[in-house]
Amino acid sequence: MSITPHTATIGDTLPPLTFGPISRTALALYAGASGDHNPIHIDTDFARKAGMDDVFAHGMLSMAQLGRLVTDWAGQENVTSLSTRFSAITPVGATLTCTGEVTETLTHDGAPHLRLRLSVTLADGTQTLKGDALVRIPQGD
Repeated sequence: MSITPHTATIGDTLPPLTFGPISRTALALYAGASGDHNPIHIDTDFARKAGMDDVFAHGMLSMAQLGRLVTDWAGQENVTSLSTRFSAITPVGATLTCTGEVTETLTHDGAPHLRLRLSVTLADGTQTLKGDALVRIPQGD
């Protein structure tokens, strides 16, 4: 049985979201859509001159997928806050798994909320992003 914001308790986990593999085409499209044309993400020669083996994904691309995990589960209108910290790069070809766990129930601005611990990991277990979100529990829905 799937959990919802209405039924979630501390320790429950959100259904994971998998994204990828990250392709060079996806990086070029994301650069265009986001306006982030940093060559470290799209120019292999530039990346190698900078000491990298290859280009790597924009951190905000991973953050967007983490946001998608939360909004798919709770609804965009119920996300009070989302914060993340980047902890490793995401290489071309990687597949990301976004996860969330309920860590706290609380009242925020007079409304019941859940705090979620969030993570993005690669297939080898490398955590590339960690963060948390505050999600309002909808009332009467």
